Amino acid sequence: MTIPVQRLGAIAATQYLEHLLALPGEDARLRFGTAISADRMTDYVYGIDFDADEVFGVYGDGLALAGAVHLSFDGEDAELGVSVLPGYRGRGLGGAMVSRAAEHARNRKVRRLFMHCLAENAAMIRIARRADMDIVIDAGDADAHVSLPPADPQSLHSELLADRVALFDFALKSHVETLRRVGLALAGVGRT
Repeated sequence: MTIPVQRLGAIAATQYLEHLLALPGEDARLRFGTAISADRMTDYVYGIDFDADEVFGVYGDGLALAGAVHLSFDGEDAELGVSVLPGYRGRGLGGAMVSRAAEHARNRKVRRLFMHCLAENAAMIRIARRADMDIVIDAGDADAHVSLPPADPQSLHSELLADRVALFDFALKSHVETLRRVGLALAGVGRT
């Protein structure tokens, strides 16, 4: 089963911040490589240049982001930062988001994709291995990278299709969420 991974714009910055703030403290430390305050997380999210970088996400229950990846560009290189909420782990979201971000980077002439994490972050190292990344572990840190092939018609078409599938998935989830809320309102749930 393909996991729809949606490209998010600046309009989703608040959702991305809510997602990161929902990470338990240890998970946030593993994501950022150090303990990080809510204020620093806020600065990080609102400091993202959505015209230059990309953020991809997978929506879960209630249209909250279950997982997200920040793809930061630097010339012919790009770096990934991945996070998945605990209740959604083990379902392939991390791998799907890394694959989606890699294809997007490839289609923008990026030659190398990087990921940096703490050596103790076994989940990220596992995702990097599945993405055929070379991993170097040194002094408590792990660096992973993979060379990306040039874009071709198939990769361009695949990305276009992934965008459409993700938009359809979001529209469907939005419709279901609206119906759920209407049903709760009609049932009088939440009234005092």
